[in-house]
Amino acid sequence: MKEQNDSNKFLDVISQAIFDKKGSNIIALDVRGISTMTDYVIIAEGTVERHVKAIHTTVLDAMKQKGQSALHVEGVREGDWVVMDFGDIVIHLFIPELREKYSLESLWKEGKIVDLHIIVEPPLTANIEKTIC
Repeated sequence: MKEQNDSNKFLDVISQAIFDKKGSNIIALDVRGISTMTDYVIIAEGTVERHVKAIHTTVLDAMKQKGQSALHVEGVREGDWVVMDFGDIVIHLFIPELREKYSLESLWKEGKIVDLHIIVEPPLTANIEKTIC
């Protein structure tokens, strides 16, 4: 993931995967010039440990389909805070209590919030109701 366009494309792939698995409070930060470790950080949460683990698996699968694999992953066994390192993008998946406790957003408060392009599809019942009326 060397080019800026690739990173932006992968930010969208990752955030869509998180959203599709019902992850919430998704934020992406541009930390270039702030962090020497990565260019972008995505922070999101799952409801419980099992949910965080499922989101992690979904993100890995989505990135694998794009020919990308994580350089390093930590925290999957516990599932309360999973870190996934894709080089230019590092993902932090939390249960809500730990996200609040560690408040990673405050570490990169100078970071620019990145606009994510997440496709939100209406529930199937919305289409059914329109057809009936």
